[in-house]
Amino acid sequence: MDTQLEIARRRTFGIISHPDAGKTTLTEKLLLFGGAIQEAGAVKSNKIKKGATSDFMEIERQRGISVSTSVLAFNYKSKKINILDTPGHKDFAEDTFRTLTAVDSVIVVIDVAKGVEEQTEKLVAVCRLRKIPMIVFINKLDREGKDAFDLMDEVEQKLGLKVTPLSFPIGMGYDFKGIYNIWEKNVNLFTSDSKKNIEDTIAIDDLNSAELDQLVGKSASDKLREELELIREVYPAFDREAYLLGEQQPVLFGSALNNFGVRELLDCFLDIAPPPTPKETEQRTILPEEPKMTGFVFKIHANMDPKHRDRLAFIKIVSGTFERNKSYLHTRLQKSFKFSSPNAFFAEKKEIVDVSFAGDIVGLHDTGNFKIGDTLTEGEHLKFKGIPSFSPEHFRYVNNADPLKSKQLEKGIDQLMDEGVAQLFTLDLNGRKVIGTVGALQYEVIQYRLEHEYGAKCSYENFPAYKACWIETSDPREEQYLEFKRVKQKFLAKDKSGKEVFLADSEFSIQMTAQKYPKVKLHFTSEF
Repeated sequence: MDTQLEIARRRTFGIISHPDAGKTTLTEKLLLFGGAIQEAGAVKSNKIKKGATSDFMEIERQRGISVSTSVLAFNYKSKKINILDTPGHKDFAEDTFRTLTAVDSVIVVIDVAKGVEEQTEKLVAVCRLRKIPMIVFINKLDREGKDAFDLMDEVEQKLGLKVTPLSFPIGMGYDFKGIYNIWEKNVNLFTSDSKKNIEDTIAIDDLNSAELDQLVGKSASDKLREELELIREVYPAFDREAYLLGEQQPVLFGSALNNFGVRELLDCFLDIAPPPTPKETEQRTILPEEPKMTGFVFKIHANMDPKHRDRLAFIKIVSGTFERNKSYLHTRLQKSFKFSSPNAFFAEKKEIVDVSFAGDIVGLHDTGNFKIGDTLTEGEHLKFKGIPSFSPEHFRYVNNADPLKSKQLEKGIDQLMDEGVAQLFTLDLNGRKVIGTVGALQYEVIQYRLEHEYGAKCSYENFPAYKACWIETSDPREEQYLEFKRVKQKFLAKDKSGKEVFLADSEFSIQMTAQKYPKVKLHFTSEF
C-alpha cells in the first residue's frame, strides 16, 4: 500500500459560518454527492422530524443548531474527503477554534441576504492568523439578496480577504436563472426542483454565442456578459499559490438547499485544495510524509452513544500511519497505549479501521487518559502548538441539586470539562466550584447533559467575575507575588490542571493589577 499516494488523496476541511447560513445543509449535500447518504433535505422540512445526519445530540435537534463538531468522511472522484462540521452558534466558539487546528483548509459559508455576520468575522480572523486557505461559498441564491458585487466588496472589507470569483450568478432571487461557472466555462441552469439530485450543465465556450441568449433570455445574457467583463477588469485571475498561502480567496455561488452550485464547489475544491499540510510542534515542524505516526487530540466527546458510557478522543493524524493494536506514546503521561478499536466516522455510524493516514481523523475510546491538546507519537517527545483554552466570559457557581447524586455530579462535571465544553475553577478560599464558559448557552447544555447522561441535577448561581487570567510569575517567593495573593485572595482559584488563575471582577481590576504588581503577568489563554 503506497502511503504517499494515500496521504496525497486526503482533503481535510472545516465549514465555518454564522448560525443559519446553511452550513449543515451544505454538509449534507456534499455527502449526497459522495454517495454517502441517499436522501437529503431532512434539515428543513417539518414533515420528517429526522434532523440532519450530522446533528446527533438531542438538544441540537430541538433547537436546530449544531452543538458538537461532527466528523464526516466520504470518497469522491478518487479523493478521500474528511469534513469537520463546526457549531455556528457563538456560544460554542471555543470548540470551533480548536477544530480549526485540525483542518488543512476551510469553506466559509455566507448568506446572500444577510451578508457577512459577526461570527463569520471572528472565525475568519482565526483562519487568517493561521494562514488557512479559504474558499467562500455564497449561499441561498434562490432568495432575494444583496447584489453579487456588493457582497464581494463586503467580504473584502469586513473579512479582510482578497477575493476572485470562480462562478457568477445569472440574476438573483425571483429572476435567478442559474450560474455561469468561470472555472469550468459552462452554464448551469436553475430549476427549483430540489428532488433532482445532480444537475446538468451546458458547456459554453463562447460567451457571445446565440446559444446563451436562448438559454437564459436576451436581457439576462447581455447583463451576464457585462458583469463578466467587469470581473475581468476588477478582480485578479485565480492564483493557486496565493490561495494556498492564504493570500487569495476564490468565491463561488449557489443554493445548498436546492442542491445548486454544490457540485461546482466540490469539484473546484478538489482541484485546488491542499492535501495534508505540515504542523508546528514546540520542538520542530512535522511533515505529513514522515514515516512515523504523530497526531494530537483536538476534541473529546463523552457519551456519543447514550446506551454506552463511552468517551471518544478525536485525533488528527499529522504524519505517518496510525495502525490498530500498535503501541503509541502519550507524551504528557509518558505512557504507551494500544488501541484495539480506532473508529472512522460517518455521522452516527462509526466503523473500526485497521489503518489511517495523515490527514485523517480517528476516534479513540478513552477511559480518561486524554485531554485536549495531548500528543501521540511513536516515541518522540513532541507537543503540538496552537490548541489554547480561552478565557471564559461567563462564570457561575455550580451547586448540587440532589445530595444523593453527588458522585454522579462530580464524575459528570469532570468528564464534560475534559471535553473542553467549559472550564472548571476551584476557589482557593472555600473550595467551591465555579464553571466558566465562553458562551451562556453552554450552561444549558451542561445541565441537560448532566441530567440525561449522568443522572445528576445541578443548579447555578452567579459568580461576579469578568475574565479568568492565568498567572505567571518568575519566582513564587517574590514579595509582589505574595502580596498580590494576600490582597486578591478571594478571587484566586486553580484550573483543572492545577494552574493558578485570577478571576478578575472587572477590566479596571486587571489594569490595576498590572500597574501595581508588574512582576505578576496575567494571560487570557492557558497556553503561554
